[in-house]
Amino acid sequence: MEIFERLAWYGMYTLLASYIMTPTSQGGLGLGNTERGLIMGVVPFFLYLFPVVSGALADRFGYRKMFLLSLTLMAPSYYFLGYAKDLGSFMSIFMLIALGAGIFKPVVIATISRTTDDTNRGLGFGIFYMMVNIGGFLGPLLAPIIQKHYGWEWVFIFACIWISVNFIPALFFYKEPERHAENKTLTQVFHEMQQVLGNFRLALLAVPLLVLLVGFYAGFINETMTLITVIVLIVSAIIWDVVVAKYDNNNAIQNQVPQRKSAPVNPPWYLQKMRIGNKPFMVYLLILTGFWTVYMQIFVTLPVYIRDFVDSSDLVTLLHSINPWLHDVLTSINIDTLTGEITRLAASYSQVDIAQSQVAIEEITRTLSALDIRLPQQEIINSFGQLSQLNQVGQSAAMVQILTPDVAQQWAQQWASQYRQMNPATILSIDFLMIIIFQISISHFVDKFKALPALIVGTAILSISMLMQGFAHGMIFGGLFVSCAVAVFAVGEMISVPKSQEYVASFSPKDKAAMFMGYYFVSMALGNLFAGLLSGWLYGYFATELSRPEMMWAIIACLGFATCIAFYLFNKHFISAIQKQQLAQKEQLTEQLAEQSAKQSTSVA
Repeated sequence: MEIFERLAWYGMYTLLASYIMTPTSQGGLGLGNTERGLIMGVVPFFLYLFPVVSGALADRFGYRKMFLLSLTLMAPSYYFLGYAKDLGSFMSIFMLIALGAGIFKPVVIATISRTTDDTNRGLGFGIFYMMVNIGGFLGPLLAPIIQKHYGWEWVFIFACIWISVNFIPALFFYKEPERHAENKTLTQVFHEMQQVLGNFRLALLAVPLLVLLVGFYAGFINETMTLITVIVLIVSAIIWDVVVAKYDNNNAIQNQVPQRKSAPVNPPWYLQKMRIGNKPFMVYLLILTGFWTVYMQIFVTLPVYIRDFVDSSDLVTLLHSINPWLHDVLTSINIDTLTGEITRLAASYSQVDIAQSQVAIEEITRTLSALDIRLPQQEIINSFGQLSQLNQVGQSAAMVQILTPDVAQQWAQQWASQYRQMNPATILSIDFLMIIIFQISISHFVDKFKALPALIVGTAILSISMLMQGFAHGMIFGGLFVSCAVAVFAVGEMISVPKSQEYVASFSPKDKAAMFMGYYFVSMALGNLFAGLLSGWLYGYFATELSRPEMMWAIIACLGFATCIAFYLFNKHFISAIQKQQLAQKEQLTEQLAEQSAKQSTSVA
């Protein structure tokens, strides 16, 4: 089931950056860099927030029901997403996919958690992650081929088909794990959610701050208003805590009296101070946010970076020398589409001096890059400059329009042969292929080590990969170097991601497995949001304005190394608290089993 869900998601998501910025004449949305960051930052942010609720509900109502609900939401949404042609409708339908995926994610990971134990949990998550990347490999591999031959709509139609396949195993083959929370009321479920995250007072501050951040990034609120509102929210929360402190502290003392046999009485939420629930777990999630912010750059930033700054023609040549058939499949160029775009561009700039128009050069470059053609600037000036020369010698606009299709056909064939590029999504598929091949071996090896030290090493390797990306700009073998950096990234990913999930599973109670995994995705939600924010700003300033993309990658790498330090400090100061939680949960489970055994004995008697 995970293979087909990831096949649909990555087939769409790895092409999403290009689709958003592809001109409408080519079937794309025709939006800009800011809108790209908005869509790829905000929607995945909510996708990874939904598991907080859906995970808890899955523990209560059952995993199979939640699977079916998620598939029912995702399948039609993927289909209609390909027909959304403006920002509002696209984000609305994309949000439905996010809701469905947000229901799917904690349930599938909780299934792994519930069906493994301390003896095989690391290997179990390693096998699971290999399945994830089978879909992740096939999606980016097939999607560009589908897009080039059938058009953008079919990328989304095939995603709908992959999701629909999952109804078969969900209905006929999935075995519901034994549940321990089916008798809990919804009130109990949401109360336990607060025990993990924090009380309502804390949510009353955190949620508006997150919404404010999203609104600022979307351009709905300016910088000054955002800053003022943040200050007002924080100061108000502090004053609120000071006002209710006396009542809240008195109540806490009363609840600690040994003679008091009744259940502790909590004051109303508005008379409580802000409290964090499971402090070590929440600190872990905050640090993990930095990890995901760095990790997501491979999907948010790298495809656009490759398109704009990396000459990957060396990969095209290398692939042709290895296997001409594979070269034709993976790097095919649709000559008819290319011819049509050249004709359109030629008509638009037939009376413009291309050499003097940077806007025209940028649009031509961006349009051809979307079709995997990287044309040197001088070639653009020489080729399209012929049209303006025809105009200068007295040719009418109508005559130029007649001439351009023939010329465009020749240019299309010539450029497809000389300036063909490797699609960024195909380069990203190296990451998934590496994981398919090596994940089990690496999981066997890493299973000997504790989760947090392994997570630190994996994060450091990811950071080195980010640093390597910057050196690909301007290199003769830029495509090969980027591919090597992606392979290094895959090694770090294989070490760190399964360990980050295994660590949560190791101390999550059995009856709250999906809920804890839901909270695990909070770090991914924040990571996606911050990744989009960071990518939009860094790319716009360092890559676009300064033409220094290596500085952008250096900053991202530094963030990764800072996350390694934070994990080290967490391991030093919080590991004892985590171990106490694990011991308490084992004792509680033992008591529950003893009570069940006693009840069964009484019933038999």
